[in-house]
Amino acid sequence: MSDTALIVIDVQESFRHRPYWDEADLARYLERQQALIDGAAIRNLPILQVFHVEDTGPFSKESGHVRTFEGLRIAPIRIFEKRRHSALVGSGLDVWLTTHGIRNLIISGIRTEQCCETTTRHASDLGFKVTYVAEATLTFPMTDADGITRSPAEIRRHTAMVLKDRFARIATVEDALGETRLAA
Repeated sequence: MSDTALIVIDVQESFRHRPYWDEADLARYLERQQALIDGAAIRNLPILQVFHVEDTGPFSKESGHVRTFEGLRIAPIRIFEKRRHSALVGSGLDVWLTTHGIRNLIISGIRTEQCCETTTRHASDLGFKVTYVAEATLTFPMTDADGITRSPAEIRRHTAMVLKDRFARIATVEDALGETRLAA
C-alpha cells in the first residue's frame, strides 16, 4: 500500500440543507474533486471518506443526508465519522493512518476554511506531510467582522495562504497526483 492517502472530508448531502448553501462553485468543485478521486484510484492510493455527524438536523444520520454528495463517484476503502472539525479527532482516522504506514495526506472536501483547514493543521502537528488541494475544496460566501462578504474564491486563496509552507504544500489536483507514484 502507498504511504500516501487521499482524504475526502464531509462531501455529503447535508450541506444542501443548510441556510448558507450556494451552488455557484459546485460544478467546478465537483469536477476538481472527481479528478482527484479518479487520479488517486488510478494510482492505487487509499481513498478515505469522512462524514460529519451530529445528533440532530441535516448532519444527523436520521436525516438521510449523511451520504455521498450527488454527482460524485467515490469508492473509499474506509469511511470514518467525525463530530469535530478535525477529521483526526475521535474518528479513528489517525489510528488507521498510523497502523497502515500512511505518512502523506492529500486533503480535499467541504468546507475549505473549516474542516479541511482544521484537519490539515492537525495532521501537520501530528507529523504528517500534508498536501492541501484548495481547488478540490468547496465553501460558501461568508461575511467578516467588518460586514464585508467574502467570496468562496477569496476564502480559498486566504486559506491556502495561511497553510502554505507552514502546515501544508498547496497543490493543484495535477500537482498533488504528479508527486505520487503508482502503487503496486
